[in-house]
Amino acid sequence: MGTLGYPSRMAETNKDSGGDEQVDFGYRRVEAEEKPKLVRDLFDGVAKRYDLMNDLMSAGTHRLWKREMIAWLAPKPGMCLLDVAGGTGDIAFRVNVRFQGGGRIIVCDFSENMVAQGRMRGWDKGIVSGIDWLVGDGQSLPLASSSVDAYTNAFGIRNFTSLETALLEAARVLKPGGRFLCLEFNPEQMPGLDRLYEFYSFSVIPALGGIVAGDRDSYRYLAESIRRFPAPPQFAKLVREAGFGGVTWRSLSGGIAVLYSGWRT
Repeated sequence: MGTLGYPSRMAETNKDSGGDEQVDFGYRRVEAEEKPKLVRDLFDGVAKRYDLMNDLMSAGTHRLWKREMIAWLAPKPGMCLLDVAGGTGDIAFRVNVRFQGGGRIIVCDFSENMVAQGRMRGWDKGIVSGIDWLVGDGQSLPLASSSVDAYTNAFGIRNFTSLETALLEAARVLKPGGRFLCLEFNPEQMPGLDRLYEFYSFSVIPALGGIVAGDRDSYRYLAESIRRFPAPPQFAKLVREAGFGGVTWRSLSGGIAVLYSGWRT
């Protein structure tokens, strides 16, 4: 059991009595083939309010976490960056400033509505080149092997049906020596913060989702999905097993979020 009795373990699959594979969708168990549609529908539904909700839920702290991610990446002009599950463009726009017109950014997201929001945000910022927007599956990326210099994923990987498959795809598309960076929430927090975070996650955030996005259930799922994600040592082990070396992580804001780093071997 996780902190205060909430389940906190690696997402797992199993076979039910009929032999069908089942996976986690928050605290629910669903057929593996059903989860992608559930995730896509969820993000299609919240896309228009997604960025506003991020600011409200984290009091803007997600911006500091993403700034830390990009600082650790240290992008250089001429790089090709793939940002997976990056629909509304937060990472892409920050890196684009660093590239100063001298690199390529590919944003790939499973939700067509999220990609549409990102593209419109880009137009509003006057960005008409340098960023390619793709609707695609992070577990089957529409990119050639060894084609990108860096892979980033901010708060999206926990929604994939198979973490192992997603990490193998990250390794496949990265060039040897390429950088992997993943920003995710931590299922367990430091003592003293855990009780407050639990109340906020399961009471305040769904209520905000209901008021601002008109969708309480989706934000309840997002809170549950955090609890079902592996703890840092477990996730780092999966990253190593997918073909990455030098795997390490940094805890942010008392362990609320974790930033993982690795290099394609």
